[in-house]
Amino acid sequence: MTADSARWFGLALVLVLGWLLYRLAPVITPFALSAALAYLGDPLVDRLERITLLRRPISRTIAVVIVFALMTVGFGLLLLIVLPLLIEQLRHLVERTPAMVAWLLGTALPWLQDKLGLGALELDPQSVAEAAKAYWKEASSALVGVLGTVSRGGQAVINWLLNLVLIPVVTFYLLRDWDRLTRGVLGLLPRSLEPTVKSIAGEIDDVLGAFIRGQLMVMLALGLTYALGLWLVGLDLAFIIGAGAGLLSIVPYLGTLVGVVAALI
Repeated sequence: MTADSARWFGLALVLVLGWLLYRLAPVITPFALSAALAYLGDPLVDRLERITLLRRPISRTIAVVIVFALMTVGFGLLLLIVLPLLIEQLRHLVERTPAMVAWLLGTALPWLQDKLGLGALELDPQSVAEAAKAYWKEASSALVGVLGTVSRGGQAVINWLLNLVLIPVVTFYLLRDWDRLTRGVLGLLPRSLEPTVKSIAGEIDDVLGAFIRGQLMVMLALGLTYALGLWLVGLDLAFIIGAGAGLLSIVPYLGTLVGVVAALI
């Protein structure tokens, strides 16, 4: 096979694999999520295995049960506390958006025009506000209709329930056999390539795992700090602004900028 033929073959293989992943996304997604959760939880399981209890090390199964219980409690708190609060603040935001748009166009924009000397900019705040209110009403109605249709769809409900059961089960067994799986993958490699691949994969795992876990901790800490601070100063939408700023903090300075601007508005 010539070099050009190899390149075309590689491109065709990538396109076919991409098409297969796209078509199989509903099937692969639960397993991908389970693998991601197992990857994030495996270091903690390994640390627990090194702890001795009553002069005996903790078994892999017991360590997995402890980590899995911690994950379950975390997601339970997310569903019972964070999600209802987020939905309530989103509803509050939807209700107040027309008033915010009216203030922005009726008060803030004329003030900026006066201070910056933009008198030549002809805008009718009333008509723009009415157009924005009408658009927002239509968009909200369409969103509610779509969500209602999805929630009533039997297939969507069945898929959601299946994923709700499948993801925890797959995550538990992946955590239980994660080290065995990695050894099995290494065992499939040619002996001459195994040391090199093992070394490179180990370096990638150390850097990538530390980055992902550290970034998640930073996002959580910043989101809680922003939300608590904005709540203490009496902002109604403190949680949703803090959560958004925490999520956007994955990009340096972007989360802080968006949080400050949104809070000021």
